[in-house]
Amino acid sequence: MKKILSSFLVLLLAACGSPSGKTGVTDGLNADSLVALSQPRYAKGFQVRSFGENVRLVDISDPQGGEHIRDYHFALVSRGTKTEGLPDGYEVIEVPIRHCITMTTLQLAGFIALEALDRVSGITSTRSLKNADVKARIKDGRMVKIGIEGDFDPELILAAQPDIIFISPFKRGGYDALTESGITLVPHLGYKETTALGQAEWVRFLGMFLGMEREADAYFSHVARRYEEVRAMTDTIAVRPTVMSGEMHGGQWYAVGGRNSLAQLFRDAGADYVLGDNTETGGVYLDYEEHYAKAAHADYWRILNAYDGDFDYEVLRQSDSRYADFRAFRQRQVLYCNMRRTAYYEQAPMHPDQLLEDFVFAFHPNLMPKDYQPVFYHLLK
Repeated sequence: MKKILSSFLVLLLAACGSPSGKTGVTDGLNADSLVALSQPRYAKGFQVRSFGENVRLVDISDPQGGEHIRDYHFALVSRGTKTEGLPDGYEVIEVPIRHCITMTTLQLAGFIALEALDRVSGITSTRSLKNADVKARIKDGRMVKIGIEGDFDPELILAAQPDIIFISPFKRGGYDALTESGITLVPHLGYKETTALGQAEWVRFLGMFLGMEREADAYFSHVARRYEEVRAMTDTIAVRPTVMSGEMHGGQWYAVGGRNSLAQLFRDAGADYVLGDNTETGGVYLDYEEHYAKAAHADYWRILNAYDGDFDYEVLRQSDSRYADFRAFRQRQVLYCNMRRTAYYEQAPMHPDQLLEDFVFAFHPNLMPKDYQPVFYHLLK
């Protein structure tokens, strides 16, 4: 991943001058220029505009237009700069931030992508984390674990000395301890974006707080360009296979809704999702019979889980004998990712281009190089 980031940063920075690097200070750019680097093209949850020479106004809202998350407004002010006359309702944050706390793996994924883990002084759970750098920082105390939602440790929060805390307002909550700390809470709503590129573009959002606008722009531009190149490969395909997703949990089939970013990935990869007419953006639970009626004849079956050992068709059949009734099972066209062996949530949100490549390789292998090696999903043998 570092090699990918470094290669296109070198090209970009050679063209636009010496960068700030990891010091987090973007030199030589005024507010208008920084806005141009940070303004989203795919993400729906944030907008940015300039206010004078050294201030950017950032507006955050629910990407899905819901009413459960209120709007947030921040004025990003260059550190050490005094400003007057800000619009009402904007909370001032001095940037670049020195340290922060992240509450989700999606948020942390952006820092990993930008190689900016030195700015993260606290996180929540590490149960499924695989990143060696994060583990090392926790071990030697450069990062602290502040607890889990609903049971945060106020002393550890203060010990992390964060300038801001990135939160996910739609989660279970438990933010009272955070609010009482007096530390500014900044919502990161990438998880509510309904397209994979929209979700990944929140790396631009992080770039504004880190003073890494150039790096974030270079990173995302590379990812978006490759995604669009791969998506265009499927424009003229004659046959679109069908794909289903998920497994049985608690007596019901858990899948993703038809407006979920994963469903959009399927469409962009040249496949039709069996729940494509569903209007939900998150997960959905269906009775087995209801799901079977829609998915029995699906050509492919996508599964993401965490399994200790070698996951195969026999393991899948033993978990529920009815699985063998699906065409995708019988035809041996199960597309699988094991989170025990892949840092999925640390990498995939920032690499929708690689996800799309994996799906295109599975659905239309003739469109990809014969020696292509899947990154996240592979067909079970």
